[in-house]
Amino acid sequence: MKNCHRIRLTIVLNLLFAFGSVTADPVDDTFGFDLERMTSLSPPIGTVIGKDNVEKYTSIIDKNLVDLLRQDLFTITVGEPLSVPQHPAYIEATRKHSNQTALGDKPGVILNYVAGRPFVFEPNADDPRAGDKMAWNFRYTYGTDGGELPLMFWQYRSMKRDKVERELSFTARSLRFMHRHTFDPKPELPVNPSKIYNALYLRVLAPPDVRSTQVLIHRLEDDLQLEQTWLYVGTHRRVRRLAAGQTTDAFLGSDIMIEDFLGYNGRISVMDWSYHGTVNALVPFYRYSDLEVSERKGRDGYKFLNFHGKGKCFPDVTWSMRKMYILEAHPHWDRHPLSVRRYYVDAQTYFIVYGNFYDRSDRLWKVAYATFSHPDYHQPENKFAGHPVVDGVTTVDIQAEHCTTIQMQAIPSRNTRPTDFTVQALRKLGR
Repeated sequence: MKNCHRIRLTIVLNLLFAFGSVTADPVDDTFGFDLERMTSLSPPIGTVIGKDNVEKYTSIIDKNLVDLLRQDLFTITVGEPLSVPQHPAYIEATRKHSNQTALGDKPGVILNYVAGRPFVFEPNADDPRAGDKMAWNFRYTYGTDGGELPLMFWQYRSMKRDKVERELSFTARSLRFMHRHTFDPKPELPVNPSKIYNALYLRVLAPPDVRSTQVLIHRLEDDLQLEQTWLYVGTHRRVRRLAAGQTTDAFLGSDIMIEDFLGYNGRISVMDWSYHGTVNALVPFYRYSDLEVSERKGRDGYKFLNFHGKGKCFPDVTWSMRKMYILEAHPHWDRHPLSVRRYYVDAQTYFIVYGNFYDRSDRLWKVAYATFSHPDYHQPENKFAGHPVVDGVTTVDIQAEHCTTIQMQAIPSRNTRPTDFTVQALRKLGR
């Protein structure tokens, strides 16, 4: 009799496994990382990829980066593949709430979102709204409820003359007002009449001609409403509101738009989003503790990244194999300076890692990428942060042979306050 029960149980379990109802956990899958597969696809650790051997690796490097490697503008050093899991609280929120989230009928409308990753799915080219779901996933990915950049340096570099033309230093901070996962109060701040989702603040520390210039951005929960952006000009001691079109101007003479901040700092509703496949590619993910860094120091002795290559336009970090989604964004606005942004979005974390930006004539204008460390191999404040830590950014203007590089020190901060993100605070700090 017992044997009959065992046989029946075995049959039932086999059927369940066949239909995936035992092993298939979409939440585990969406946050997973296939280390064995990435290791098998990776070139040997320590391989240096440059003009002499890049043809062997064209299947795992973006085609525009391949062109830069062919021109001997920089090299890629291969590092060890590594999983960068997101925070347990974010994963648990995804498990609890993702089944209820849905897209609205209009672009830029999401329904019933509470917390976690909005859409747990593997993108499908047959799904006409796969791109919209991906855009919401990176909008609401977890990158701390409150963050600080105690110090960062922007350098404007000429690739033709191989020199730094200008350097600006900044401090910056961010705060999530809603959909908070780890910092109290959760899940949102108690006083938020404007329904701000996320706020971002930057202040220029040097040089003197732009010192005290400040930028404040309120990203609203309702994506159909215009974002609120203010600029404080230190030389005039005045705050002015920026129109939507001004966020696509070059920011303080750099190669970066305000819309480029954080990978994409615009509204989802003003772009057409489309999914263009999944690839396994080398991208700049690494352990910060394994890098050879510069002697330039920030808070608590933190050392900033080095840059190398032509004009020193490229962060000197190791690159590792990761699963990436290709996502395109086409602006609705016919006067937008870009025709398309083509992004590589990290499948495990939904961070935007790399982008190709094309001008109105559909010619490649810029390539840009951020570099990410595993948080457990970074500063003590970032250990167990549950998200990648960004250390550097480069934006290379291919047409002008120019670049803007950013060295930064990023840490979580529980001390950021809502009052730090007001127009009154801009005026007070600008005095």
